[in-house]
Amino acid sequence: MNSKQFLELENKYGAHNYHPLPVVLSKGQGVFVWDVEGKKYFDFLSAYSAVNQGHCHPKLVKVMQEQAGKLSLTSRAFYNDCLGPYEKFITEFFDYDKVLPMNTGVEGVETAIKLMRKWAYLKKGIAENAAKLIVMSGNFHGRTILAVSISTDPESRKGFGPYMPGIEVIPYNDIDALKTSIKADGNVAGVLLEPIQGEAGVFVPDAGYLQQVRKVCSENNILMIADEVQTGLARTGRMLCVNHEEVRPDLLILGKALSGGMLPVSAVLADDEVMMCIKPGEHGSTYGGNPIACQVAVAALEILRDENLAEKADSLGEVFREEMRAMDYPWIKDVRGKGLLNAVEVKAGGRVDAWDICVKMKENGVLVKPTHNNIIRFAPPLVISKAELKDACQIIRDTLTGFV
Repeated sequence: MNSKQFLELENKYGAHNYHPLPVVLSKGQGVFVWDVEGKKYFDFLSAYSAVNQGHCHPKLVKVMQEQAGKLSLTSRAFYNDCLGPYEKFITEFFDYDKVLPMNTGVEGVETAIKLMRKWAYLKKGIAENAAKLIVMSGNFHGRTILAVSISTDPESRKGFGPYMPGIEVIPYNDIDALKTSIKADGNVAGVLLEPIQGEAGVFVPDAGYLQQVRKVCSENNILMIADEVQTGLARTGRMLCVNHEEVRPDLLILGKALSGGMLPVSAVLADDEVMMCIKPGEHGSTYGGNPIACQVAVAALEILRDENLAEKADSLGEVFREEMRAMDYPWIKDVRGKGLLNAVEVKAGGRVDAWDICVKMKENGVLVKPTHNNIIRFAPPLVISKAELKDACQIIRDTLTGFV
């Protein structure tokens, strides 16, 4: 079968809830992927930062194959010999007392909010059903009913009401708005934010913003919840994006690269004061903490640490932004990012369209995807070499030059 036939199959039999770039991939290795016709591409999306360790990292493949041949799933009805060691490893790795294992990133978000609410009633003394969550405009935390209730994106939100109560949306990167909201309502239990807003277009807050959020939360006995599903695990040049400002959230949400793209694995980390508010029967997942996920997650974190991928992302990110900023085209509005999470924004409503750029870039051998019509996100696997990055940048420059 060729690409056209695969596209027709998905269009006929699959739900139309995505608008993929017209490329059908059949193989991946490191920073490269190949389509069904054998054409090779640089992957500059990394499955939305799920394959930070590169496609089919040999250590991950080996660990997953070995565990799949021994024991794949027990559910949490029984203990298994992989979960405890994984829990010890990840909590020591990130310096938290406890971890609650789940599968997808949005499940991690849901878990963190449940923990926040339970803590609010048991520890803070907020009246039942009155706990309030503050979130940021422009956020993306997934697409469950909770996530779309939080969202300010009309495309994600419209048509899915009624929405969940107990949520207030304030501007991102505005510490005064946060202070005002907390002062106005004594039932605020938590603040949920992305350290960098990825889906919104790689919006990086002002230096010191995360420290200010941490300070305000601490002063008001409010939980700071960091959604590091996309920004975490070495992507931005630190193991966690909050590490740029030496901030420690009360609840840390991880996903995506926690498995290096091998299977869905997510986690919520917190100290006993928060985590022990959840009792048996109040939250769980059949697949959460399954043996394969545990073994793969440990290996994924070891790769990030042992191959110094955070340091690599930090230095190569500087190279990438320098290459992009060297192009002085009037329709390029901004180049921004941290580490190897970057974006090029084109002027909205202009003659240059981000989708057209991405299609042309695909033809030239680099795969990227637009967000919000006028922003192109660039996030290659962190195992990319400087020479490979330079080669890809040349293709990107040549493609963008073609739109001058």
